[in-house]
Amino acid sequence: MAIANELSTPYLRQSMALAVAVIVFIALTPFGAWLESRLFSHVLLAFPLLVVSGMILGVGLERYRSAWLDTWNAGGIPGILLASFALAFWMIPRWLDASLIDPLVASMKYLTLVVFVGIPIATSWPRMHSITRGVVKIEFLTMLWRLGWLYLISPERLCNNYLIGDQIYLAWGFLLVGSALAITWLIPVFFGQPYRQTLEV
Repeated sequence: MAIANELSTPYLRQSMALAVAVIVFIALTPFGAWLESRLFSHVLLAFPLLVVSGMILGVGLERYRSAWLDTWNAGGIPGILLASFALAFWMIPRWLDASLIDPLVASMKYLTLVVFVGIPIATSWPRMHSITRGVVKIEFLTMLWRLGWLYLISPERLCNNYLIGDQIYLAWGFLLVGSALAITWLIPVFFGQPYRQTLEV
């Protein structure tokens, strides 16, 4: 497998070390507190950094996967569902607020985004059928647009620890990121190489 070959390269080991460093840097240094001081950077910068770090670790941990895990995560759907529910949980304003004032909740946030979102995505996405991937992409886009619309039209603060202005910035961030991803994912559909089927005579 290509992944198995990449596991022995120094580049991947360095990437895993960097991923661990990013997690520790966000969790234990003032940089993490700075990211969390604004709602926009909390959700659209800190969250992706933790998830991507988890994905890098997930690629590195592929060599240690068990037969039971392969059976449980056949087709990648269980892992993606786990990642989806875990990520959706941290989109709830109440728990975003709680993660700022309760160290235990904050620790669970870091752990969840790395272990239950990033790692499952890395180990599940390659196993998924292309149609299933398309469904997941559509659902992710609609989640971004729904959240953006919700944060934009809400007359009150949804997160008590952030100002209404932060909420509006996040709303537009969700909408712009969703639109950018939609355009990026649609470009190959309209401008990709046509599929050519060779007929045997």
